[in-house]
Amino acid sequence: MHCGLCLPTCPTYDATKIERNSPRGRISLMRAIADGELEATKTFADEMYFCLGCLACQTACPAGVNYAELFEHARAEAEQSGALRSPKRNFIRRFTLRWLFMDLRRLRLASRALLLYQRLGLQSFVRRSGILRLFPKRLQELEAMTPNIQPRFSAELIAPVTPAVGVKKFRVAMLTGCAQDPIFSNVNRDTAEVLARNGCEVVTPPAQSCCGSLHAHNGEWELAQELARRNIDQFPPAEFDAIITNAGGCGSHLKHFGMLLVDDPAYRDRAYLWDRKVRDIHEWLDEIGLQAPTPAPKADQQVCPTILTYHDSCHLCHGQKITVQPRELLRAIPGLKLVDLPESSWCCGSAGVYNLTQPEMAGDLLRRKIANIKSTGAQVVATANPGCLLQIINGARAEGMPLRVAHPVTLLAEAYRANE
Repeated sequence: MHCGLCLPTCPTYDATKIERNSPRGRISLMRAIADGELEATKTFADEMYFCLGCLACQTACPAGVNYAELFEHARAEAEQSGALRSPKRNFIRRFTLRWLFMDLRRLRLASRALLLYQRLGLQSFVRRSGILRLFPKRLQELEAMTPNIQPRFSAELIAPVTPAVGVKKFRVAMLTGCAQDPIFSNVNRDTAEVLARNGCEVVTPPAQSCCGSLHAHNGEWELAQELARRNIDQFPPAEFDAIITNAGGCGSHLKHFGMLLVDDPAYRDRAYLWDRKVRDIHEWLDEIGLQAPTPAPKADQQVCPTILTYHDSCHLCHGQKITVQPRELLRAIPGLKLVDLPESSWCCGSAGVYNLTQPEMAGDLLRRKIANIKSTGAQVVATANPGCLLQIINGARAEGMPLRVAHPVTLLAEAYRANE
């Protein structure tokens, strides 16, 4: 297909109007390499990493081209070619993809060190002192993006088994994620609570593995396969009614273990069963029938509702096609008034690690998103992906906006607690 209906939906093409920066252009490059007409050069590799991987093109495509699979294989081809190799890049990839995220005990240890740095006031001192002005501009920008680490991680907040409140209707597993755990462990706690209040027994092992999304999206196909096997072993899909994720980017990847392990006879059948069991939290609550929170007592009710808007996480919207369920959940919460966000499904620029590797384009997308949020007059913006949460938090802080950014499930959990 070469119709070009995807072009207006592509943020990078919208910004540059260059054909190779579009889905159609990138697919043409992929096809030329697959047919042996081109080599996988640095230009090709740079283009594959200039792509956000937001999958807006996949939603727009009338022929149903599976751009997500093409995109991941193209990045794997770029890595195998060695076109981007350098000592600095090789070290960063080995440290992060092959070491830090392959054993989450290491990530938690690093997060504890960052928490100590923040709790001792060292971060505030460094920022106030002006020391950062001595460092390169990019390092200053990266420091400003440093997330706040939660004082307690998921294993300290959530029991290995959370019993259902009332009658047990379902037994589900809950994935706590990698970066989600130290930065948004409160969202994991809220997810377990919401599931329990909706008749689910929730199994949440304290020691979990990364889902492999980060690896698959960055050309490390074999590492992504290894992590898929670990997850299937830890959460045998036949033992659960559903396997729950609350992160849009992770969920999009988690639903495709069958494709990832199609050539592995020992795991293939279980991987396909896994795909059928994985549910985004909003999708699952809609499927089983959400128990809507009751309004707070009149004495505690707000005179005016809180104005809320919703940003679609790219991989929840385009990867999983989940758009209605989060909005229905938010409309069920008393005291909130949901208003439409212009360009709600336009990427915010987070896109995994895109805001670290492509700061200029990511910054442009973030400023566009913040401008749209401002136009709504919202006091709260909800979104269902840790990368989006962090990106919009940082964008609002840079603009001096008194904006609360929260996961929809956190707002739902707070509404349940308001009646206790």
